[in-house]
Amino acid sequence: MNANTPLENYLEYLYAEPDRTLISIRVAGTRVGIEYILRDYLLGASPEELALRFPTLTLEQIHATITCFLAHKEEVTLYLSAIWQRQQVDWRVSEQNNSPFVQALRNKLEAARHSQLGDIKSSPFAAA
Repeated sequence: MNANTPLENYLEYLYAEPDRTLISIRVAGTRVGIEYILRDYLLGASPEELALRFPTLTLEQIHATITCFLAHKEEVTLYLSAIWQRQQVDWRVSEQNNSPFVQALRNKLEAARHSQLGDIKSSPFAAA
């Protein structure tokens, strides 16, 4: 993008049809939602750290996302709150409705953890 590119051109807005409800704001040309970049930014990550965490994004795209957030803080904060609430609801629903495959994987993982814990306790180096 050139020096005269408006900030909004760095973002892509996705709407649900037919009512045109905003469902996602992504970095233009990518599948990365701004909520992931801004979550890490708000937790203290620098733009350079974000570039390492999101290797498909340029530093320019990251700075544009942050700048757009700072320029439109109220609107973007409302969007982020709605997205993060929806993610929490989706997480709870998926936790309650595990497929048999996911439940079998979780059972195997739990059994492996218990097995490792037993191995550690029986180790001659285990704390008494």
